[in-house]
This record gives sequence, C-alpha cells and structure tokens, in this order.
Amino acid sequence: MKIGIIGAGNIGGNLTRRLTKLGHEVSVANSRGPATLTALAEETGATPVTVAEAARGAELVVVTIPLKNVPDLPSGLFDGAADGLAVLDTGNYYPGRDGRIDAIEDDGVTESRWTEQHIGHPVIKAFNGTYAQDILDKPLPAGDPERMALPVAGDDEAAKKVVRDLIDELGFDTVDAGGIDESWRQQPDTPVYGLRAGVAAVTDALAAASPERPATFRA
Repeated sequence: MKIGIIGAGNIGGNLTRRLTKLGHEVSVANSRGPATLTALAEETGATPVTVAEAARGAELVVVTIPLKNVPDLPSGLFDGAADGLAVLDTGNYYPGRDGRIDAIEDDGVTESRWTEQHIGHPVIKAFNGTYAQDILDKPLPAGDPERMALPVAGDDEAAKKVVRDLIDELGFDTVDAGGIDESWRQQPDTPVYGLRAGVAAVTDALAAASPERPATFRA
C-alpha cells in the first residue's frame, strides 16, 4: 500500500519504521521539511517529502501532528491522493499544548470531528491512546492470547476496514469504537486511553467511558 505520514514524532516515526518493514511504500513529512528527515529515511527506506506532497498517490494518509497545527495543513492536501483514500487521525486535544478550542470545549465536538472539519475529509481515529514504543515492542500474531487491541472509530466503513486490516498486519487486534461522534470514548483520560489489554477489556473500557471531559483536559 502507498502510505503518506504527516508528522514524524514518536507515533509517526514508529509507524514509519513498522510499515516500511512490512513492505509498504511510505512517504513521510513534517513541518520542518524533508531535509530534517534524512536519518529516518536512511533507517527505514521511507521517502521524505513536503507536507503538500505527502498524500500524492496515497491510499492511506496518517495525520499525527498536534491538534493546534491541523488548521495549518495546506488546502487541497488530498487532491492528488488515490481514489477511496483513507485518512487515519491519531490526534488528541491537550489544552495546555493546543490552546483553547471553543468547538471542543463549548460545543462538544469530538477531536476527530473537529479535525475532519478542518481538513475536509472523513477520518478514522486510532493510535491516539497507544504508547509509541508499543508499536515497535508489542505486536503479536493473530490469536495470541496476549495480543493487545486498539479502539478504532470512524464513519466511513470502507476506510475503517482499511485501517483495521492494517492494524492487524501491524500485530494488534481492533475493536470497533463506533462513529466519529462516539470517539470521545477514546479521548485522553477515558478508561481505554493508554490501556494495554485485549479485545474484551478494551470493549468494556469503551462502554465505561463518560462523555464529560475531565477537568484535567479542559482549558
């Protein structure tokens, strides 16, 4: 699969490492430009590109940047992407980092719905509560009783299947967490956020979530 990754921090970097190793064609971009990605490119074989080029021909684009930077993504970002593009959003709202976002704080818009509105494309939310190192250290074969499960939310069922299949290939089970308007169930400080557990425990944690955003994650 041709995959573009926007953001080369802990999650983006480790997804680049794993996906290239699995044989996917990966382009990776960050806000500082391709010249700053030379070491990651040499390590993985990924192609460093500008953010504007990251989606060119891509079947999947991973957006893994601070929420406050989402509105700065270039317009027309997905114009050159493959038909049926899936967009994977790993983002979280951290007011101390991102500043106050009124739509999230006052209107109850979920983080990923807010991201969709800014980028003009449906997203699938996953990896937002995953420890970056676990992407490298915790994959296990399907059927292993110790295999971790990740919640996956989104409205586009075809795109959700693309993401869930890829997560399975990466060595993790998945749990359907509903649509994007239900993705508050996996936001920071919910029971499933950071949970290292299998399908049953992740399913229970999603069900136990409260829609009230905790005070520690409000501006």
